[in-house]
Formats: sequence, C-alpha cells, structure tokens
Amino acid sequence: MDKEEQLTSPMIDDTMPHQAAAPSFKGSGIPIEKPFVNSHGVIIGDSQYNSDQSPLNNWSDEIDPAIMSGDEWVHPTNDIGWNTSENRDLVERQKAPEEVPFTHPDKDVSYGTD
Repeated sequence: MDKEEQLTSPMIDDTMPHQAAAPSFKGSGIPIEKPFVNSHGVIIGDSQYNSDQSPLNNWSDEIDPAIMSGDEWVHPTNDIGWNTSENRDLVERQKAPEEVPFTHPDKDVSYGTD
C-alpha cells in the first residue's frame, strides 16, 4: 500500500468517534482536512500515530527531539489537542445556535395539568 492509499480520514460525519472527548465539527463551518505526509515522510492525521519514517520509530542518541516540533507535526482537525475543553469550546462557538421551538411565554399551557 502506498502513502496515497494510506491517507484516509478517520472522520465520520464530521466527528472523531475514535476519540471520546473530541468535538463534533458538524455545523461549525470548520472544514475537515485529510491526513497529509510531512517533509519527513510521516503521515499526520490518520490517527495511527505509527509510521516507519517517524523519528519515534527510529530513535537514537543522534535524534534531536526538536525535529518533531512545528506545524508539520500537527493536523489542523484531527489532533489530540482538540480534546481539551478550551479547544472544544472554540468549535462549539462556531456553530449556529439551535432553533428554539415556538412558544407562547405569556400563556401557561400546562396550567392545571399537574
């Protein structure tokens, strides 16, 4: 299987069901992005977190940990960072408010029913 065949998104209906605390991007206007291959040949955003080219799988005393820093190691929509309450709130604030059913606030339609 080549890298292009491996670049499938684990997203289902704009959610990450494999991450229990992940937000739903549905209705947020934030487009779900596909996994990508960074400059080191590592697939980012496929939720496998395991690539033959990853420095984690080829660790030695010569590997500088700084090699794994920067935007090329972070997926914009499938990243564990979305599971924090602060980042989930960012997604929720992008969503349109839910419609409230039509009511008559000046009429107590439940009066005498209890």
